[in-house]
Amino acid sequence: MAQRSGTKATKQSSKRDSGDGRVAEPTQRTQQEKMSGKDYNRELAKLQIELVKLQEWIRHAGLKVVVLFEGRDAAGKGGTIKRITESLNPRICRVVALGTPTERERTQWYFQRYADQLPAAGEMVLFDRSWYNRAGVERVMGFCTEEEVQEFFRSCPQFEGMLIRSGIILVKYWFSVSDEEQELRFQRRIDDPTRRWKLSPMDLKSRERWLDYSRAKDDMFAHTDTKESPWWVVDADIKRHARLNCISHLLSMVPYQDLTPEPITLPPRRDHGKYVRPPISDQTFVPARYP
Repeated sequence: MAQRSGTKATKQSSKRDSGDGRVAEPTQRTQQEKMSGKDYNRELAKLQIELVKLQEWIRHAGLKVVVLFEGRDAAGKGGTIKRITESLNPRICRVVALGTPTERERTQWYFQRYADQLPAAGEMVLFDRSWYNRAGVERVMGFCTEEEVQEFFRSCPQFEGMLIRSGIILVKYWFSVSDEEQELRFQRRIDDPTRRWKLSPMDLKSRERWLDYSRAKDDMFAHTDTKESPWWVVDADIKRHARLNCISHLLSMVPYQDLTPEPITLPPRRDHGKYVRPPISDQTFVPARYP
């Protein structure tokens, strides 16, 4: 696994979630200082080229990479995952976002349904929420017992240790967002019909239990932020910065080489003889409502 670099958690940006539910005052950066769209798109394009190089190295070297995305609701996990994957081959880099466990899955070993999604050689898997549901939403909302939570805390470092010893590169991200920023994002989702589906009844309840989630997160970090498998905190109050910082950091966590192929020359089309196209009237076309 690549060497850890930088600080575990930084106090940049605007009002921060301090973990115990309190909100710290702004420090250096505010929403007014966020990167311009032009600068953001330029830097994102550079990083996406590097992601393609990383993808090709993962395939070539037979690496197995697992990246976990956790954090508050509306913290920007999904947007970051989208920017990572939009230029990559879905056969190499895939996203796992498991729904509510079935009755059968509830009777299995807790980690079993997640283990089924782990990568084979030459693959990278991005978990949009993961086995840490047990320490977060399941615990706060009462979907599991306290005994099950404590067993999770005992088992999780051992489970992750087995993954790492098996050759999997495991990277864990926690997206941290302030109370005020989360409220703004929730309100934008309510006001936008194309985004309203992102707000579930569980998301609304999470607002009511902000402090409970803060305490659960602190407890989770205390048990699972290990030297072998550390948590990396992403300051996510400004989405553009969070995406770029996370992608840049991910690239630093998996050493790779540039396997960009040589430029390709498109061959000319070969003439295989006379061809008569069937009448267009024999085909059924989509109506041209936007000619």
